[in-house]
Amino acid sequence: MSALIALEGLDLAALLCSRVCHDLISPVGAIMNGLEVMEEDKNDTETQTFAMDLIKKSARTASAKLQFCRLAFGAAGSAGAQIDSGDAEKVTRGLIEDGKTSITWNLPRVLMPKNRVKLLLNMVFIAAQTIPRGGMISIDPIGEGEAMSFKVKASGTNAKLPQAVPALLKGEAGDHAVDAHAIQPFYTGLLARNCGLTAGIAAEGEAIVVSAQ
Repeated sequence: MSALIALEGLDLAALLCSRVCHDLISPVGAIMNGLEVMEEDKNDTETQTFAMDLIKKSARTASAKLQFCRLAFGAAGSAGAQIDSGDAEKVTRGLIEDGKTSITWNLPRVLMPKNRVKLLLNMVFIAAQTIPRGGMISIDPIGEGEAMSFKVKASGTNAKLPQAVPALLKGEAGDHAVDAHAIQPFYTGLLARNCGLTAGIAAEGEAIVVSAQ
């Protein structure tokens, strides 16, 4: 068994912030590019239209990522706060659903402890990364009430189990350093243990299943 990862609070916070910044660089950079194009080609109607479409699309993407990250990584209320699972569904669909990926959300609309909601969102985020070409993500409850846990199944072309993620969910480094990329699955495992659960990921036929129970 690999040694458990030990991170100071400041290091954890810094790595999570780096991960959020990494995810936002692309859409914010695209907005800046669009503005530069509009400034340089003020008399070209076709170019102006293209640039405006790019800005609008990138702004929507940035907004969706920020709303998702606010619930998945942020405080989202005071200690002991509960979050409406309907809000979790809204930000999840806003971030992930597009022309390539669809979501089947089978959870009841209830108030849940915030760390369980954060756990759920991070599980969905991991599942989405296993189907880079898109597909279907189904989200199902395990149990009910405040003790509810989750099963997230991702099905799509060439769904792939990330090599480092199983160990990171357990809090083990394996052969990989915990950097801004690896911090998200590691944080997911932390959330699961905080909720008294064990998070795992495994192939199930041609699908990938992320579970916590």
